[in-house]
Amino acid sequence: MYSSKYSNKVVLITGTSRGVGKILAKHFLSDGATVVGIDRTISEDTIKIGKFYGFKCDLSQPQAIVDTFQHISVQFPRIDILINNAAVLTSQYSTKMSIEDATAMVMVDLLGVFVVSRECAKLMKKVDYGRIINISSMAVSLEPMGDSVYASCKAGITTMANIMAKEFAFMNVTCNTLAISAIKTDMLAQLNMDKIDKIINGLTVPRYATADDITNVVDFFASESSSNITAQTLYLGGVHA
Repeated sequence: MYSSKYSNKVVLITGTSRGVGKILAKHFLSDGATVVGIDRTISEDTIKIGKFYGFKCDLSQPQAIVDTFQHISVQFPRIDILINNAAVLTSQYSTKMSIEDATAMVMVDLLGVFVVSRECAKLMKKVDYGRIINISSMAVSLEPMGDSVYASCKAGITTMANIMAKEFAFMNVTCNTLAISAIKTDMLAQLNMDKIDKIINGLTVPRYATADDITNVVDFFASESSSNITAQTLYLGGVHA
């Protein structure tokens, strides 16, 4: 079922080749948006519905992000909604975590979010409008063993969004964060599922998140009516900060 809810919006989503990013891209496309996807392995054939435009970019390389935005800005002089979704995850005890894996998470999950947000904000400033939404994780609050770097990066983007909310408020750009509980994706499948099941069973709402759970909050943050909602973090599943 298709609607025209976002027919006049351009939505940029990172990490749209799979998982939550692909779910979000299809959601916005089904509601009439033009969706710009940035991913390391993406192409315009990745999602074959609606107005989808894929840009290949390694989000661990800050200059590559800047260069990609130079191309994006030619084709799309405005970005209305940004969803920082892309992330890499290695779950490993700190004494066993390799420097390479830790660095990869910091570069994509934290610095990459900063650079993408900065470049998008420059386009949003031109039209005095924008919605920036970061996808975080319940790991920030639950602090599970093995997630020292990943959870720290996700906590960092919450602080980043809160500060950017102050910096960007004058141009009618809001910055909010959605911390999702576990949803069954390729990223989750690489973890110990027995361990994840135990975490889920301990939540206030003891079930895995669904696509509707995520899109419901994203729509709220993305709404034109949410101009007074900024620097907020919402946790799914009854998790709280």
